[in-house]
Amino acid sequence: MADIIGRPSYWDTACAALSAADPVLGRLILAYPGISLEGRGDVFVTLCRSIVGQQISVKAADSIWRRFDACVAEARSERVLAASVDDLRACGLSQRKVEYLKDLAQHHADGRLASERLDAMDDEAVIAELTSIRGIGRWTAEMFLMFHLMRPDVLPLDDIGLIKAVARFYHDDERRPKAEVRALAERWAPWRSVATWYMWRGLEPLPVSY
Repeated sequence: MADIIGRPSYWDTACAALSAADPVLGRLILAYPGISLEGRGDVFVTLCRSIVGQQISVKAADSIWRRFDACVAEARSERVLAASVDDLRACGLSQRKVEYLKDLAQHHADGRLASERLDAMDDEAVIAELTSIRGIGRWTAEMFLMFHLMRPDVLPLDDIGLIKAVARFYHDDERRPKAEVRALAERWAPWRSVATWYMWRGLEPLPVSY
């Protein structure tokens, strides 16, 4: 398993600014002390976990990931390429996700996912680069920005958890259009990754890392 990247250097600064700007976030930050966003120091693992987690719950994604990681005896591109489709499907992956993981593994094996190259790009350039890979949409690219590149100001408006949390904590469980969520989140800038992470904690106390 790829190494866990520690607490982002900006975390305490972000938490102080968010607490001052938004009382709702301030209460969530107080409720979950001593934990923070953690990433993984491996491009391939981060993107694999994001693909596995697409459009399913955190609990389901974690269960499937454990089976997938055991199946390939640690998630590495050469092992995913060598694994049979049937074995990967038996982990609980859909046919489409198996195809996506195989394609991602080929990109990685070909050297097209160099972390240093991606790190030098701005957020939108990284998103454009990653979404050119089959199966990686904007949400998956945004998870990569948050959990691998540790970018501080990502607002994943396609994330179901974020939309649900904003509804719960700001609108009495009434879901609002993405444009309204974006407008509300302006108060969180330039720390929207951190705010999103605490929104997730309000729904699911157990942190997930992609």
